[in-house]
Amino acid sequence: MILFLQEILGIKSKVCMSIASKFKSFCQNIRINQNVVDDISYRYGRITKQLNIDFWDTESSINHSLYVGSYGRDTDIHASDIDLLMRLPWGMREKYDDYISNGQSALLQAVRDSLKNTYSTSHIKGDGQVVQINFDDDVSFEIVPGFLYTDGSYSFPDTNDGGSWKITNPKSEIRAIRTINNECNVNLKNLCRMARSWKDQWNVPIGGLLIDTLACNFLINWKNKDKSYLYYDYMTRDFFEYLKDQSEDQEYWLAPGSKQYVWRKGNFEYKALRCYNLSLEAIDYEERKMTYSADEKWREIYGPKFKGE
Repeated sequence: MILFLQEILGIKSKVCMSIASKFKSFCQNIRINQNVVDDISYRYGRITKQLNIDFWDTESSINHSLYVGSYGRDTDIHASDIDLLMRLPWGMREKYDDYISNGQSALLQAVRDSLKNTYSTSHIKGDGQVVQINFDDDVSFEIVPGFLYTDGSYSFPDTNDGGSWKITNPKSEIRAIRTINNECNVNLKNLCRMARSWKDQWNVPIGGLLIDTLACNFLINWKNKDKSYLYYDYMTRDFFEYLKDQSEDQEYWLAPGSKQYVWRKGNFEYKALRCYNLSLEAIDYEERKMTYSADEKWREIYGPKFKGE
């Protein structure tokens, strides 16, 4: 009854005070290391500068390029795949659009040829929609050449099935994540990263953009969205409840900001159900001051980077 009244009043008991420090530490543990971030920034600058030299006649290492994907949304926990969107002059779109066959492939080849001036050809390949640079430390950059529309979206090449142009609007997704994160006491990005740790631990068939989409949809309606780390045990429990209750027949969701279709890769509901039950056990152990047992349950959900006490 006491715990029930405390939750109604929006407070938690002193018994649970360690929750805040444990989840704060966990969220720090799954952030990408700053040295790795610096290495990524250096490579980003070199790639951008080379493409600017060849396509914009400028040596800028920052203009016309944008981090996209999970790294661009600042929700990633790995530095293995970095997505970079490089804006090119619109005249190039018209040039390659006039090709008789698969101008999109020729465009990717032009981007690849440019990057040969900076990186070894053995590290660079073109694949479908991107030019990929693979580094020896297992970090790869996927460069997408794009052409900016007046509404802020981009067209980008797809070499499959004879070639076509696709549309993406990553800036609107980045803005939406940032806005909702600020409205939710910066809890959104932490939840997105925690969910990725769960994905790794449980081998969940779910993509990064769908994780971010579901986390947004959940958090904007969660009653404790403006609370601190002290409520991350409840956030874990309630988010898994939200995930397990998704319809297995639903094939896609709408991404925040861009409203593009985000397709499911497989069934994530069952593993969410199992972890919902584990979170109930962990919370029960916390309330009974059985810290070791609680930490074991949190680690079972999130993996070894959840250290506990």
